[in-house]
Amino acid sequence: MDTRPITPARLAESVIAVPPLARDSSLEIHPEQNRRIVEYLEAGGITTLLYGGNAVLYHVRPSEYEQLLHMLTEIVKPDTLVVPSVGPAFGMMMDQAAVLQDFDFPTVMILPQRDVCDAPGTATGIRRFADAFGKPVVLYLKHDQWLPSRLVEKLYADGLLSWIKYAVVRDDPAEDDYLREILHVVPSDIVVSGIGEQPAIVHLRDFEVQSFTSGCVCINPALSMEMLRAVQAGEFERAERLRLQFQPLEDLRNEISPIRVLHRAVELAGIAETGPMLPLLGELAPEQLTRIANAACALREIPTVSG
Repeated sequence: MDTRPITPARLAESVIAVPPLARDSSLEIHPEQNRRIVEYLEAGGITTLLYGGNAVLYHVRPSEYEQLLHMLTEIVKPDTLVVPSVGPAFGMMMDQAAVLQDFDFPTVMILPQRDVCDAPGTATGIRRFADAFGKPVVLYLKHDQWLPSRLVEKLYADGLLSWIKYAVVRDDPAEDDYLREILHVVPSDIVVSGIGEQPAIVHLRDFEVQSFTSGCVCINPALSMEMLRAVQAGEFERAERLRLQFQPLEDLRNEISPIRVLHRAVELAGIAETGPMLPLLGELAPEQLTRIANAACALREIPTVSG
């Protein structure tokens, strides 16, 4: 596992994959199936993994968190960066900070909380966790104005932020006043587009953020990496053609459920057995599975220039 401090150059090296977490029929974490997902991603050129919402870490048992961290360090190559998540509840993340002391993860992401919280209290919680963790953290901005830019600026100025995952959904990603406010107070090279391939070209080209996160990268990692390289090279028409290849599966994720569709798509595409959904998320209907299988298998079969 890559334990070096994270730099903007390191963020730009890879699409940041956000994979599901495979579990067995008893809902126990399944090391071998998770290894299959990771090895598939690494074979496609991915060197950064972020375990967060798609892994349903919102609902992970505190008693299995240490086991999860051990597994993540064991199933990746030495040059693969792994970013686990903590929270979203304050008590949960503070207990997780103690567990993390026995590991060398260079950063972790704090899952966003919307219930029983406010912006000043959230900023205080992030600060307390970062102090306990002893390293800068990943700030996940998922909701519009969830944390005002003045509070983000203070966290950054105090050295508490490693990078920012920006994932506020817009009808038009080019029209985003909140993102502009954030980029006014932090450098764009520590910000990552956090909503998959669909808004990534606009975010990287027009806002000059550093890379993008993706769930669908788990189905065709080489294609997603090709899109990142095309954007970085200024080949935007080619990048757009590549982006469109991900849209059928992304449309299903938006229509049905981003997490549940990806969890099942990885299995239906023959990459790994992801197992049952972790409650409080439910299973999908048979007719939905057919549509997901068609889209996932089609996406996996799309060749790349290198392939």
